[in-house]
Amino acid sequence: MSTPPSPPPVPSDAALGRALALVRDLRARCPWDHGQTRETLRPYLVEEALELDQALRHGDPVALRDELGDLLLHLAFQIVIGEERREFDADAVTRGLEEKMWRRHPHLFGDSPTPDHEGWERAKKRERGEGRGTLRGLPPTLPRLLMAYRLQERAAGVGFDWPDARGPLEKVKEELVEVERATGNGQRTTIEEELGDLLFAVVNLARKLSVDPRAALEKANEKFRRRFEAMEQLAEQRGVEIGRVGLEELDKLWEEVKAVEVGRGRRGR
Repeated sequence: MSTPPSPPPVPSDAALGRALALVRDLRARCPWDHGQTRETLRPYLVEEALELDQALRHGDPVALRDELGDLLLHLAFQIVIGEERREFDADAVTRGLEEKMWRRHPHLFGDSPTPDHEGWERAKKRERGEGRGTLRGLPPTLPRLLMAYRLQERAAGVGFDWPDARGPLEKVKEELVEVERATGNGQRTTIEEELGDLLFAVVNLARKLSVDPRAALEKANEKFRRRFEAMEQLAEQRGVEIGRVGLEELDKLWEEVKAVEVGRGRRGR
């Protein structure tokens, strides 16, 4: 594969250059910014990434712009710290990104005629190092739901996968039976293991149905919160004190709230 020509130098007033210049100035003149290290910035980076994720979910362009700016600031901080330690600079970071994309897009920069997802996965595996294994390289700090999804995705990339959703659906049913059997035995370690297997199977089912399990769970959380808070309001209107009545009465309130919400949804359609 031929290597594409080097891009022209990035102007110093380009967006990334301006962000880097800002951070260099902050590091030179502000004691707090000067004292930041890679380790002290890590928690803020995770927080900003999560806030960006929420902005992406809600689709608010103003919030998205602001959160992208916050994340860009943290990326600029890490690059400037790399410069100060003489480890790398912005050009090296960008060049590494370009070369990686050139290798992984032979249909654009090489002699492959069509996109090849399996080839992409093979290229990533080669770059991670021969003999390291298909599942190696995932950061251990990934949220557990995302980790399950990525492990399954990696395995599917080398052919270890069901052809359709029927297989994982049957697996969910099988694991549910195992959970029921484990609860009958009453052994906590067994219950925990079987529940883990069930959750893993549900994530796999979501993947085969092209559903992001994180988004699905997030919507379920929001629906529960919305209905529970509506149930609390309804109980207050009727003089019912939550926590002092039985489950049967709470279930009636819950079903009433649910019926109202479902009815509104139908009218909306």
